[in-house]
Amino acid sequence: MESSEKVVAVIMVGGPTKGTRFRPLSFNTPKPLFPLAGQPMVQHPISACKGITNLAQIFLVGFYEERDFALYVSSLSNELRLPVRYLKEDKPHGSAGGIYYFRDIILEDSPSYIFLLNCDVCCNFPLPDMLEAHKRSGGMGTILVKKVSAESANQFGALVADPVTNELLHYTEKPETFVSDLINCGVYVFTSEIFDAIEDVSVHREGRANVRRISSFEALQSATRNLPTDFVRLDQDILSPLAGKKRLYTYQTMEFWEQIKTPGMSLKCSALYLAQFQLTSPHLLATGNGTKSANIVGDVYIHPSAKVHPTAKIGPNVSVSANVRVAAGVRLISCIILDDAEIMANGDFNDKLGITILGEAVIVEDEVVVTNSIVLPNKTLNLSVAEEIIL
Repeated sequence: MESSEKVVAVIMVGGPTKGTRFRPLSFNTPKPLFPLAGQPMVQHPISACKGITNLAQIFLVGFYEERDFALYVSSLSNELRLPVRYLKEDKPHGSAGGIYYFRDIILEDSPSYIFLLNCDVCCNFPLPDMLEAHKRSGGMGTILVKKVSAESANQFGALVADPVTNELLHYTEKPETFVSDLINCGVYVFTSEIFDAIEDVSVHREGRANVRRISSFEALQSATRNLPTDFVRLDQDILSPLAGKKRLYTYQTMEFWEQIKTPGMSLKCSALYLAQFQLTSPHLLATGNGTKSANIVGDVYIHPSAKVHPTAKIGPNVSVSANVRVAAGVRLISCIILDDAEIMANGDFNDKLGITILGEAVIVEDEVVVTNSIVLPNKTLNLSVAEEIIL
């Protein structure tokens, strides 16, 4: 990369009106800060951004209150030695309208390339490789794509790409009939031309709103016609119309990819990230054989401030957050334990198939077994529970 070519990254974090499927977990903690493999969900894409050469800034864009992110963003800026800023939208502007609303701030370093990532996807974020492919194509944007089963493809943005040039030829968001088994992963890199493309949509929509008589084609598009001019969706308003015009290209990943829409998915994604730590950050994984420290089985993350008794047996797929206390003889399998939870002697989270998540400051008393359940913050459990959401 030319030394003058700066890069910025924008991570879309959504807001409290979204993420309803992630309830009840998103009541106490904004979804982007919910821990997966011991790190906030949004930190996984942020960590991947550190691998980009000449990265100038990282922006988080959403409509959570600024106080929800202030502490996190300032500690992250210190840790990364890089400006990280939270930009709060006054209202939802759509996946493309959101970045357009803050275009002056995003472009202040005159970046040559802009990464756009969705916070609620779980993958290995191959950003440097994507950027190289993007430069070779010479287009306005490159989309991370993945092959999925034909049955599940219609749940995502499905696309057709040229097998030789990787040009995006056709794009449909959640198609009703089968289009392709290639889907959009919600990770992009663009040149600053993306802002011109978004502006064109707004201007066109404004112009169309001023025309009284509408053609039959526009009558079919009535849903789009009623959208505010400053609400622009990346998929329907940018990707679909620009497909096949040599502006957009694809980069296919063969690695893991999931969308984090529900509490159940958070446990699966936590396991994927824990497994990835074996390759990228083995120092984050706990070790122990049950003598001086707990017996660790498989991939486990334990926050340095957590107190875990040496007779406890933990793993596989366990993430233990800050200030958690785990007493003697406790057995933890497949679970996420949030800050300040306390698990007393022989508390047993033996959850092979489902999901067990304990909210902040939950207390599990002696001999209580919790299986496949979600427990909201500040609860005390004195009876065993299975298959329950404890509100």
